[in-house]
Amino acid sequence: MYKNVLKTSRVAAIILILACQYLKTEAQITLTGQLRTRGESRNGYANLLQAGTKDADFISQRTRLNFGYKWDRLTFGVSVQDVRVWGADASSISINDGNRLMLHEGWADLTLANKADTTIKFKLLDMLSLKIGRQELIYDDSRLIGNLDWLQQARRHDMVLLKAMHHGWQVDLGYAFNQNAENPSTSTYVPGNIPAYVTNSLGSLVPAPAGIVPLAIGGNAANKSAKNGTSVYANPPSTNGATQDYKSFTTLYISKKFNQTKVSALFFNDNFGKYRLDSTGNAAAGYVYGRRFVQTNAADQFDYSPNKRYTYGLMVSPTFGNASGFGKIAVQAAYYKQSGKDRDGLDMDEAYHYSIQATYQKGLFSVTPGYDFLSGTSLSDVGVKNNSFDPLYGTPHKFWGYMDYFYAGTGAPKGGLKNPYLKFKYTGNVLTAGIDLHYFSLDKDMKNTVDGTLIDKHLGNEIDFTLSYAMNKFTTVDFGYSTMKATDSMPFAKGQPTIADASASNYKKTGNWAYVMFKFTPDFFYAKPVAIKQ
Repeated sequence: MYKNVLKTSRVAAIILILACQYLKTEAQITLTGQLRTRGESRNGYANLLQAGTKDADFISQRTRLNFGYKWDRLTFGVSVQDVRVWGADASSISINDGNRLMLHEGWADLTLANKADTTIKFKLLDMLSLKIGRQELIYDDSRLIGNLDWLQQARRHDMVLLKAMHHGWQVDLGYAFNQNAENPSTSTYVPGNIPAYVTNSLGSLVPAPAGIVPLAIGGNAANKSAKNGTSVYANPPSTNGATQDYKSFTTLYISKKFNQTKVSALFFNDNFGKYRLDSTGNAAAGYVYGRRFVQTNAADQFDYSPNKRYTYGLMVSPTFGNASGFGKIAVQAAYYKQSGKDRDGLDMDEAYHYSIQATYQKGLFSVTPGYDFLSGTSLSDVGVKNNSFDPLYGTPHKFWGYMDYFYAGTGAPKGGLKNPYLKFKYTGNVLTAGIDLHYFSLDKDMKNTVDGTLIDKHLGNEIDFTLSYAMNKFTTVDFGYSTMKATDSMPFAKGQPTIADASASNYKKTGNWAYVMFKFTPDFFYAKPVAIKQ
């Protein structure tokens, strides 16, 4: 029987290969892969470490398989990925251990109008298509909307996107709506991947309560104060280091290039489910504290109308000169504002972000001075309104330091951020090198949480060094080293726990981070050109 199965598998594999070779020509099939293995050494990455803490070393890996299909008016794409840390699974596991295999992308793009296609009668637009399914969303420089590709798991959205092109104009209209399951009678949404079991206030492992996003540990002081209504949250779900995922969003993106100047506009409305701080259990059995998004009974008066946040603004990117003469200067300026209500229901009316930079390129070298400003919330407004700009669903790793101290997984200061920077880059045929210098400071005042005095607005300086070597068409080796020289203000600005008699001196003021990454991106249908002898 085993021989018959093996023989059948071989025949099926041969048929599949022949079919793919045929469809590759007739239907434009693509099949690519990615294996990205990254070893990291973290000693003060993302947050300062307490004195005496050892560094953390680990190796993570992303394995991805991308399939593409195009025929006539339909484009189809699937990306399946597995993300894990080496050693997270035993060398031999059972089926009960689960896996990290997931669908990163799965979408279909249907062409509705195309002036180049004589079989389509609709001719009012040069191009119109509808893209439905799980997909990456990237606009401009990924500042506010991006795929967050640095993270091994990356970012994607389950959404529908209507895309139009006409006379050089690009107009995208998108909509997303999140739900946990096929509920029979409610559209409430619990915005997090809730573990099956959580630790309660007695330290016992108990089943996670339904409708609640639990806090990290059920019984510590932070969770108890959160239960009483303060703004201390241990591990809520997040977007770019914020507090919860969206229930739905609508996005409108418009861009047009005028000669060497690109102008783009973004409008983004994301909505968040309302919650209340709650707990389950009792003193004898232990409590589980968390955010409740679903009512517990029919008499429970729960407000399901969403908190609506609006982000809108412009980006202008003119280019002057050319690389063959004096050199090329690429300028980028952007301004965005936020209004409405944040995830926690606080009013936003003065949150804004602006950025300006100029890149001068001559030959293989370029230099970029720039300045980013993200507004903060004044001390008198904390807990009353939120004027701290949130950079939505972008790629913060790309902008505010590679050590991810700001607007990434560990959050950002309520006081906002000022970031003048200077970047140098060399781009060769096989070697790319860069050095980035950052200066970080607060926009608004923040307090020392030990004695209540105002902290110095200067948070620290960061230096990032990167090196990338292309070994061949499908293999790249990347190396990076970063160091953060922080001030005593950093742990207070980041909301890190402090010890009353040790204050900020309990933390190391220098953080270091290094990585080496091997990236393999094979194209399984690629055929190397062969020279023909005459």
